[in-house]
Amino acid sequence: MFAKTHIAVLAAIGLTQFSSFTHAETTLNVASAGSQNMVDYVKTYLAPKFEATHPGVKVNVVGTGPGDAGSHKIMEKLSAQNDSGLDKWDIDVAVVHQQIGGELVKNGLLSKYRSDINTGSMVSRDSATNALGIDVDGYVMPMFHSQTAIAYNSDFVENPPKSYDELVKWTQQHPKSFGYNGIKNGMSGVSFVTGWIYAYGTEANKLSSMPYDKSVESSWDNAFAKLKEFNKNITFTPGNAGTLDMLNRGEIFMGPVWVDMFYSWKEQGKIPPSLKLSLIAPGMPGQPMYYVTPTKAEHPQLAREFIELATSPEVQADGIVKQFNWYPGIDANYVKAKLDNATWEKLFAEITPSDLSKYGKSFPIGPYFDDIKEGYERNVSN
Repeated sequence: MFAKTHIAVLAAIGLTQFSSFTHAETTLNVASAGSQNMVDYVKTYLAPKFEATHPGVKVNVVGTGPGDAGSHKIMEKLSAQNDSGLDKWDIDVAVVHQQIGGELVKNGLLSKYRSDINTGSMVSRDSATNALGIDVDGYVMPMFHSQTAIAYNSDFVENPPKSYDELVKWTQQHPKSFGYNGIKNGMSGVSFVTGWIYAYGTEANKLSSMPYDKSVESSWDNAFAKLKEFNKNITFTPGNAGTLDMLNRGEIFMGPVWVDMFYSWKEQGKIPPSLKLSLIAPGMPGQPMYYVTPTKAEHPQLAREFIELATSPEVQADGIVKQFNWYPGIDANYVKAKLDNATWEKLFAEITPSDLSKYGKSFPIGPYFDDIKEGYERNVSN
């Protein structure tokens, strides 16, 4: 697609006009929510690659901030431009969190484009069609998938638990050796608690994709009581990094972590090689970031080509997997051929694509998510 677009541009303007065209640059505006390292990835890695294949195009990248708040800023801007009646909006591509991606579709602010790009058929996880209960099929392409899992020290844990049931038994036999941060100061703990509700309260599919029903919460009393009892045998950590720190120091032997953070620390020598990962049944949640293009983007075709490049197997392998230890947004089998064996084994030997398919869950829709956190504070913390 890139080559055909380039040829078309040359044919239209003629070679003698090319130098003047490069000075009159077309600007592709990209807004990215997320942490600074993600904004830097778009700005310093993706943008130069796209500009190299699109002479005369300049990619302007703006970060809107971490967390859902950064995605909210993008939604607020698009909503304001829509309300103002502008024919063209000044964001061509946006990178947003899953929940906001669904709200943008619901509010009619996004263009349906996935079937128009070559990589659109390469996605396989349900996050490409369902954003916490909202049908986003065709409107989004996952940039990557983050995932939580259980880290354990293999020097001390020969047979790690394979399910929440087995984990409960393990903590009874090894009190204070498992640690997590509750629901304070980090999403790894929140993810663990959400997985607990999936295991002992309500299954993930219902909480992640079905319409909200407040009465469902009433069936979680036993799950919270069981969790309060479980917490008597564990060690509380100060957060995402705190869990990894305590694992590194041998103060705990097991705890929930973000997979990308785990492997980054491992590469930096901040945790020992003996630490490994397991994704336990019935599953733990993670979330994607989405590439989207607004309904009235000024450069919709360039936006599609930018997203196609960003989700190509080559870029997913070199950028998403190698640079950040994220799981790819497209099916991992398309990426495998672009990775050396060592990189593939590092990311998929302990948690396989099959494990991710079976046990990689979405977070629940907003109201259920609030109910889980409020229920924890009310029934477990007190």
